[in-house]
Amino acid sequence: MNITLLWTDIMVWLLLSATILWGYIVSNRAREQWIAIFKSPIALTSAIILLFYLSFALIDSIHFRVENQNRVISLLDMAFEHRVKDRERTYSAPFALKEYSKDIAVINGETKQIYRDLKYVHSGNIVIDSIKAISIGLIVSLFLIYIHIRYRKKSSEIPWISGYITLTILIVLFSWLYIMSFSYHVLGTDKVGGDVLYETLKSIRTGVLIGVLTTLVMLPISIALGVSAGFFRGWIDDIIQYIYTTLNSIPSVLLISATVLIVQVLLDNHPDWFQSTLERSDLRLLFLVVILGVTSWTGLCRLLRAETLKISQIDFVKASKAFGVSNFNIIRKHIIPNLMHIILISVVLDFSGLVLAEAVLSYVGVGVDPTMYSWGNMINQARLEMAREPMVWWSLFSSFIFMSVLVLSANLFSDRIQFILDPRNEV
Repeated sequence: MNITLLWTDIMVWLLLSATILWGYIVSNRAREQWIAIFKSPIALTSAIILLFYLSFALIDSIHFRVENQNRVISLLDMAFEHRVKDRERTYSAPFALKEYSKDIAVINGETKQIYRDLKYVHSGNIVIDSIKAISIGLIVSLFLIYIHIRYRKKSSEIPWISGYITLTILIVLFSWLYIMSFSYHVLGTDKVGGDVLYETLKSIRTGVLIGVLTTLVMLPISIALGVSAGFFRGWIDDIIQYIYTTLNSIPSVLLISATVLIVQVLLDNHPDWFQSTLERSDLRLLFLVVILGVTSWTGLCRLLRAETLKISQIDFVKASKAFGVSNFNIIRKHIIPNLMHIILISVVLDFSGLVLAEAVLSYVGVGVDPTMYSWGNMINQARLEMAREPMVWWSLFSSFIFMSVLVLSANLFSDRIQFILDPRNEV
């Protein structure tokens, strides 16, 4: 196996490196504000949950090409190989030993309807297996907590107890799910016998990348046009306002649908561009990220324009102009730093909105490629499953829970950031 990089892998690792570098540079300048943000147990808990989701996205963004099979797999695929290659025949409920619906079978020359046994389930003692899984999770979490306590500053005002409890719960829960997946389909199987737990964890990467990378595309456009409109005014302001007003007048779903369909036709006409299905679906994901970024920058641009108009009238900006400071330096030293709180708040708020947008677009058939794992595709498939008798509920339930926890954590974290960075509030 050789390491291979997909387009989205390159973007996510470059973004992670830039974020770490940016955090190191501004850590001393905004240290007190970040400490104030994490003084809230809810904010600290939400941040740890978001990092847990991010870790799955990063693990699933390390890909290898299997030469003899001409396919691309990730570290997460390798960890769940026992559920990737072993597929059941059809639906099965969580922790079931038999299929969910009856099938016709001939037994001793007599035709009967029976519940067939699952092929890749190894029933054991759930209690003993659970104790083993929980013990492993506790050992791993206590080890990580010990390392953190050993090297963190003793005088910190951050409520680390809440963070330690959250980390322990997450690690123990994942350890239990992972170890139990060797014996059972913990969250059941779908129509073609695929493990729902594996599909849900694979969908984390799609949701996180949609939220994070779309923001990366959107930010430069919003900042450049918003600041330019508010600072230079005149005909520049008129042109930028005309652009985002026109873009806002077009229904976003129709615009995104039309663009995605054009991209789909382009990809279908050039199958020689890809060596595997994963590379094709990854390129469509990249195009979707770009499309969402290009169509979702208008809101932040309008906010930055209004704030820039206000900041440009403050005395220190007027003094800089009087002393002959260049426009570029005024924007870099005075305008952008005073807009960072709006940018940061908008980024975190838009993240949850973009995760939900992917689910809606995939539900209507213009989101990510149907072969790519995503919560939107799972919800779309669950549409028909909910009408079955008996009802198949676990695919919708799994995607709903994982997506809701991610969006809720992002919203709670953004609320705390907004409270701390809002100058009208007293911490």
